[in-house]
Amino acid sequence: MTEKLYEGKAKILYTTDDPDILLTHFKDDATAFNAQKRGTIVEKGKMNCQITVALFQWLESKGIPTHLIKQSADDKILVKRVKIIPIEVVVRNIAAGSLCRQTGLEEGSKLPFPLVEFYFKNDELGDPLLTRDRLLILELATEEQLKQLQNLALSINQHLQEFFASCQITLVDFKLEFGLDKQGKVLLADEISPDTCRLWDQTEKDPQKRVMDKDRFRRDLGKVETAYQQVQKRVLEQLGSAKKGL
Repeated sequence: MTEKLYEGKAKILYTTDDPDILLTHFKDDATAFNAQKRGTIVEKGKMNCQITVALFQWLESKGIPTHLIKQSADDKILVKRVKIIPIEVVVRNIAAGSLCRQTGLEEGSKLPFPLVEFYFKNDELGDPLLTRDRLLILELATEEQLKQLQNLALSINQHLQEFFASCQITLVDFKLEFGLDKQGKVLLADEISPDTCRLWDQTEKDPQKRVMDKDRFRRDLGKVETAYQQVQKRVLEQLGSAKKGL
Protein backbone atom coordinates (compact mmCIF):
# COMPACT_ATOMS: atom_id res chain seq x y z
CA MET A 1 0.00 0.00 0.00
CA THR A 2 1.58 3.25 -1.13
CA GLU A 3 0.93 6.63 0.46
CA LYS A 4 2.01 10.05 -0.74
CA LEU A 5 4.92 11.14 1.42
CA TYR A 6 5.88 14.41 -0.27
CA GLU A 7 5.04 16.38 -3.41
CA GLY A 8 7.50 18.84 -4.89
CA LYS A 9 7.49 20.96 -8.03
CA ALA A 10 8.67 18.15 -10.33
CA LYS A 11 8.20 14.87 -8.45
CA ILE A 12 6.01 13.01 -5.95
CA LEU A 13 7.44 10.61 -3.38
CA TYR A 14 5.40 7.61 -2.21
CA THR A 15 6.02 5.02 0.47
CA THR A 16 6.18 1.33 -0.45
CA ASP A 17 5.72 -1.92 1.47
CA ASP A 18 9.41 -1.67 2.37
CA PRO A 19 10.08 1.24 4.78
CA ASP A 20 13.60 1.64 3.34
CA ILE A 21 12.39 2.02 -0.26
CA LEU A 22 10.43 4.91 -1.79
CA LEU A 23 8.71 5.35 -5.15
CA THR A 24 9.46 8.54 -7.09
CA HIS A 25 6.98 9.73 -9.71
CA PHE A 26 8.27 12.30 -12.23
CA LYS A 27 5.61 14.88 -13.14
CA ASP A 28 4.98 16.75 -16.39
CA ASP A 29 4.55 19.99 -14.42
CA ALA A 30 7.06 22.74 -15.15
CA THR A 31 7.90 25.63 -12.86
CA ALA A 32 10.36 28.52 -12.93
CA PHE A 33 11.35 31.51 -10.81
CA ASN A 34 10.56 29.70 -7.54
CA ALA A 35 7.21 28.45 -8.94
CA GLN A 36 6.03 31.95 -9.96
CA LYS A 37 5.78 30.65 -13.52
CA ARG A 38 3.95 27.37 -14.06
CA GLY A 39 3.14 25.19 -17.02
CA THR A 40 3.30 21.70 -18.47
CA ILE A 41 5.90 20.05 -20.69
CA VAL A 42 4.31 17.10 -22.51
CA GLU A 43 5.83 13.77 -21.37
CA LYS A 44 8.52 15.58 -19.38
CA GLY A 45 8.09 13.08 -16.55
CA LYS A 46 8.90 10.11 -18.77
CA MET A 47 11.83 11.85 -20.44
CA ASN A 48 13.40 13.10 -17.21
CA CYS A 49 12.89 9.71 -15.56
CA GLN A 50 14.65 7.90 -18.38
CA ILE A 51 17.50 10.43 -18.57
CA THR A 52 17.98 10.32 -14.80
CA VAL A 53 18.07 6.51 -14.67
CA ALA A 54 20.57 6.35 -17.52
CA LEU A 55 22.87 9.00 -16.03
CA PHE A 56 22.65 7.66 -12.46
CA GLN A 57 23.52 4.15 -13.65
CA TRP A 58 26.41 5.54 -15.67
CA LEU A 59 27.69 7.57 -12.69
CA GLU A 60 27.45 4.48 -10.48
CA SER A 61 29.69 2.67 -12.97
CA LYS A 62 32.20 5.48 -12.31
CA GLY A 63 32.05 4.96 -8.53
CA ILE A 64 29.46 7.62 -7.60
CA PRO A 65 27.01 6.25 -4.99
CA THR A 66 23.32 7.06 -5.72
CA HIS A 67 19.94 6.32 -4.18
CA LEU A 68 18.64 4.68 -7.39
CA ILE A 69 17.43 1.09 -7.16
CA LYS A 70 15.65 0.62 -10.49
CA GLN A 71 13.11 2.08 -12.90
CA SER A 72 9.66 0.65 -12.18
CA ALA A 73 7.59 2.43 -14.88
CA ASP A 74 8.07 4.96 -17.68
CA ASP A 75 7.89 7.85 -15.21
CA LYS A 76 8.70 6.11 -11.89
CA ILE A 77 11.78 4.86 -10.07
CA LEU A 78 12.36 2.97 -6.85
CA VAL A 79 14.97 4.60 -4.63
CA LYS A 80 16.65 4.01 -1.29
CA ARG A 81 15.09 6.09 1.45
CA VAL A 82 17.50 8.84 2.45
CA LYS A 83 17.43 11.90 4.66
CA ILE A 84 17.85 14.74 2.20
CA ILE A 85 20.56 17.24 3.10
CA PRO A 86 18.76 20.63 2.72
CA ILE A 87 21.46 22.03 0.45
CA GLU A 88 21.29 22.44 -3.31
CA VAL A 89 24.80 22.00 -4.71
CA VAL A 90 25.29 23.94 -7.94
CA VAL A 91 28.31 23.40 -10.19
CA ARG A 92 29.09 25.98 -12.87
CA ASN A 93 31.47 25.58 -15.81
CA ILE A 94 30.28 28.51 -17.92
CA ALA A 95 28.73 31.81 -16.80
CA ALA A 96 24.93 31.85 -17.18
CA GLY A 97 21.76 32.67 -15.26
CA SER A 98 22.07 34.13 -11.76
CA LEU A 99 25.88 34.10 -11.89
CA CYS A 100 25.75 36.66 -14.71
CA ARG A 101 23.08 38.76 -12.96
CA GLN A 102 24.99 38.82 -9.68
CA THR A 103 28.54 39.31 -11.00
CA GLY A 104 28.28 41.04 -14.36
CA LEU A 105 30.06 38.16 -16.10
CA GLU A 106 29.05 37.83 -19.73
CA GLU A 107 26.86 34.84 -20.53
CA GLY A 108 28.91 32.12 -22.17
CA SER A 109 32.19 33.09 -20.48
CA LYS A 110 34.14 29.95 -19.59
CA LEU A 111 35.09 29.94 -15.91
CA PRO A 112 38.76 29.36 -15.03
CA PHE A 113 37.72 26.45 -12.79
CA PRO A 114 34.43 24.70 -11.90
CA LEU A 115 32.56 26.83 -9.37
CA VAL A 116 30.76 24.90 -6.61
CA GLU A 117 28.04 26.82 -4.76
CA PHE A 118 25.77 25.86 -1.86
CA TYR A 119 22.16 27.05 -1.71
CA PHE A 120 19.80 26.64 1.25
CA LYS A 121 16.94 24.43 0.06
CA ASN A 122 14.15 26.62 1.46
CA ASP A 123 11.34 27.95 -0.74
CA GLU A 124 10.20 30.54 1.82
CA LEU A 125 13.63 32.16 1.77
CA GLY A 126 13.97 31.78 -2.00
CA ASP A 127 16.76 29.14 -1.85
CA PRO A 128 19.51 31.67 -0.96
CA LEU A 129 23.21 31.25 -1.78
CA LEU A 130 25.04 30.64 1.51
CA THR A 131 28.67 30.83 2.58
CA ARG A 132 30.28 27.78 4.17
CA ASP A 133 30.21 29.43 7.61
CA ARG A 134 26.50 30.25 7.29
CA LEU A 135 25.82 26.62 6.39
CA LEU A 136 27.71 25.52 9.51
CA ILE A 137 25.94 28.07 11.74
CA LEU A 138 22.56 26.82 10.47
CA GLU A 139 23.78 23.23 11.06
CA LEU A 140 22.64 22.18 7.60
CA ALA A 141 25.67 19.93 7.28
CA THR A 142 28.92 19.19 9.08
CA GLU A 143 32.33 20.40 7.90
CA GLU A 144 33.14 16.85 6.79
CA GLN A 145 29.86 16.52 4.88
CA LEU A 146 30.48 19.82 3.08
CA LYS A 147 33.87 18.52 1.97
CA GLN A 148 32.20 15.32 0.75
CA LEU A 149 29.54 17.29 -1.14
CA GLN A 150 32.19 19.46 -2.81
CA ASN A 151 34.36 16.51 -3.78
CA LEU A 152 31.42 14.47 -5.08
CA ALA A 153 30.08 17.45 -7.03
CA LEU A 154 33.45 18.04 -8.70
CA SER A 155 33.81 14.35 -9.54
CA ILE A 156 30.27 14.18 -10.96
CA ASN A 157 30.98 17.34 -12.96
CA GLN A 158 34.09 15.84 -14.53
CA HIS A 159 32.24 12.66 -15.53
CA LEU A 160 29.18 14.52 -16.83
CA GLN A 161 31.21 17.06 -18.79
CA GLU A 162 33.01 14.25 -20.60
CA PHE A 163 29.80 12.32 -21.18
CA PHE A 164 27.75 15.25 -22.49
CA ALA A 165 30.64 16.35 -24.71
CA SER A 166 30.46 12.90 -26.34
CA CYS A 167 26.79 13.74 -27.06
CA GLN A 168 27.83 17.09 -28.59
CA ILE A 169 26.30 18.88 -25.62
CA THR A 170 28.02 21.45 -23.40
CA LEU A 171 27.29 21.12 -19.67
CA VAL A 172 27.01 24.77 -18.64
CA ASP A 173 25.91 24.26 -15.04
CA PHE A 174 23.71 21.94 -12.99
CA LYS A 175 22.11 21.37 -9.59
CA LEU A 176 22.58 18.31 -7.38
CA GLU A 177 20.92 17.06 -4.21
CA PHE A 178 22.31 14.53 -1.79
CA GLY A 179 20.91 12.43 1.05
CA LEU A 180 22.14 10.30 3.94
CA ASP A 181 21.26 6.60 4.12
CA LYS A 182 20.71 4.69 7.38
CA GLN A 183 24.45 4.30 7.83
CA GLY A 184 25.04 8.02 7.32
CA LYS A 185 26.62 7.55 3.89
CA VAL A 186 26.20 10.43 1.43
CA LEU A 187 24.31 9.37 -1.72
CA LEU A 188 23.47 11.31 -4.87
CA ALA A 189 19.67 11.76 -4.87
CA ASP A 190 16.93 13.64 -6.75
CA GLU A 191 17.55 13.73 -10.54
CA ILE A 192 19.86 14.82 -13.34
CA SER A 193 17.86 16.04 -16.32
CA PRO A 194 17.17 19.09 -18.52
CA ASP A 195 15.18 20.37 -15.51
CA THR A 196 18.30 20.53 -13.36
CA CYS A 197 21.05 21.23 -15.93
CA ARG A 198 21.86 23.96 -18.41
CA LEU A 199 22.73 22.16 -21.63
CA TRP A 200 23.84 23.80 -24.88
CA ASP A 201 23.85 22.08 -28.26
CA GLN A 202 27.39 22.16 -29.63
CA THR A 203 26.05 21.89 -33.20
CA GLU A 204 24.20 25.23 -32.83
CA LYS A 205 25.89 28.64 -32.56
CA ASP A 206 22.73 30.69 -32.15
CA PRO A 207 22.44 31.51 -28.39
CA GLN A 208 18.71 30.76 -28.38
CA LYS A 209 18.61 27.72 -30.67
CA ARG A 210 21.41 25.99 -28.74
CA VAL A 211 19.42 25.86 -25.47
CA MET A 212 18.36 22.26 -24.67
CA ASP A 213 17.01 22.63 -21.11
CA LYS A 214 14.35 24.29 -18.95
CA ASP A 215 15.61 27.73 -19.99
CA ARG A 216 13.48 27.21 -23.09
CA PHE A 217 10.46 27.24 -20.74
CA ARG A 218 11.81 30.00 -18.46
CA ARG A 219 12.58 32.32 -21.36
CA ASP A 220 9.62 31.41 -23.62
CA LEU A 221 11.94 30.18 -26.37
CA GLY A 222 9.49 27.54 -27.60
CA LYS A 223 10.13 23.95 -28.73
CA VAL A 224 10.63 22.84 -25.12
CA GLU A 225 9.52 19.26 -25.71
CA THR A 226 11.74 18.99 -28.79
CA ALA A 227 14.79 20.05 -26.77
CA TYR A 228 14.10 17.50 -24.01
CA GLN A 229 13.52 14.79 -26.63
CA GLN A 230 16.86 15.60 -28.26
CA VAL A 231 18.70 15.33 -24.93
CA GLN A 232 16.99 12.01 -24.20
CA LYS A 233 17.84 10.67 -27.67
CA ARG A 234 21.51 11.65 -27.52
CA VAL A 235 22.01 10.39 -23.95
CA LEU A 236 20.43 7.00 -24.61
CA GLU A 237 22.17 6.56 -27.97
CA GLN A 238 25.56 7.41 -26.48
CA LEU A 239 25.08 5.05 -23.53
CA GLY A 240 23.92 2.33 -25.93
CA SER A 241 27.06 2.79 -28.01
CA ALA A 242 29.25 2.73 -24.88
CA LYS A 243 27.68 -0.57 -23.73
CA LYS A 244 28.23 -2.15 -27.16
CA GLY A 245 31.88 -1.15 -26.97
CA LEU A 246 32.43 -2.99 -23.69
